[in-house]
Amino acid sequence: MTKMEPVRIIGLPPGSLVPSGSASAALAGADLVVGGKRLLSACPNELIPAHAHRLAITGPLKPIIETVRKTANKGRKVVVLADGDPLFYGIGKRLGEELGRENLIIEPSLSTVQLAAAKLALPWQDMDFVSLHGRDDYAPLYAALVRADLIAVFTDAVNTPAEVARALQERGADCFTMTVLENLGAPDELIRPLTLWETWGMEFAPLNMVILERQYPPEIPLSLGIPDHFYLHQKNLITKLPVRAAGLAHLGVAPDSTVWDLGAGCGSVAIEASHLARRGRVFAVERNKTRAAMIRENIRRTGAWLVDVILGDMPEALKDLPEPDRIFIGGGLGGESNQDTALLDTACRKLRPRGRIVVHCILLDSLHTAKDHFQAQGWHFGVTQLQASATDSLAGDLRFKAQNPVFVLWAEKP
Repeated sequence: MTKMEPVRIIGLPPGSLVPSGSASAALAGADLVVGGKRLLSACPNELIPAHAHRLAITGPLKPIIETVRKTANKGRKVVVLADGDPLFYGIGKRLGEELGRENLIIEPSLSTVQLAAAKLALPWQDMDFVSLHGRDDYAPLYAALVRADLIAVFTDAVNTPAEVARALQERGADCFTMTVLENLGAPDELIRPLTLWETWGMEFAPLNMVILERQYPPEIPLSLGIPDHFYLHQKNLITKLPVRAAGLAHLGVAPDSTVWDLGAGCGSVAIEASHLARRGRVFAVERNKTRAAMIRENIRRTGAWLVDVILGDMPEALKDLPEPDRIFIGGGLGGESNQDTALLDTACRKLRPRGRIVVHCILLDSLHTAKDHFQAQGWHFGVTQLQASATDSLAGDLRFKAQNPVFVLWAEKP
């Protein structure tokens, strides 16, 4: 059996797309040249032998990769063209996974991010990178807004700079400014600093990227254990700090978890869960319009842009949400939403295998309902009773004022 001929992946400089000397030499000996139409057309005919086949990437990669594999397995030379650095949101990763990294020879060029950072004189070692290519949700962008002060966003024909600006405005993330860089490295290069609202109705060159810069930090630093009085909340409808901390500890939120906070109140659990699920998704579900508005304001104050607020009645409001790894139920078990255990049934059905659910109960009936439900399903579960006391002023001194006892019930799905 013929050993696979190494596949050469060549990065062309952004904008100019002029092959280097070594790239030209590799093209001169190629039997198959693969790349997007723009990259193929950038290579003059005299660089590619007449017998070489040009294969344009115009659709799914799977058949392209199979052609590359078969050609290389026959001992023939394959050159794959990429834009900039093939290993930075490029085809290099996918080819390494499919063909084996040992079968690749990679010649990178400047990445678009390097060029953009140089144009703006921005150090980029702490920059976050988000690709919206082919995505129908902005969760990676919202996560980056939480953790980074400088973000490079790769756009596409649908997720344009105007759509990125709209997404930030919808979340209230007006603490970021935007620079749009079009046709980097080309003669018609255009670099425009823009306010978010300016992008409304604007058109941009197909080849563009966005740099977002934070101008000021959130009013309240996002962390675990945010004091209760920092949250805008209605009456006493907040999961108090000691109980919130215990609930989050029992949830065991991982960095890539999808979390549901059901009956979210002011959103304190969802907001602090988003600090832990920094690469995941967090949904705060609340049926009351006033409380939902308070959650959005608390998100703005803390910069917890990862949290999606879902306004609606449960369990109907849950049907279109992605399946969760973690579910917190702070309210609803004693109300209409859980008649005939409808809410618990839906939550348990939607929870992914080996997922965890935590229920905070104040009423004994709610505790027994949840306990009996998990017991009937054969789930491993436990209950912790938590009663905290906090200092309160009295007669010029301090006393301890007891908070309501809460039952923290946790259960794991097999």
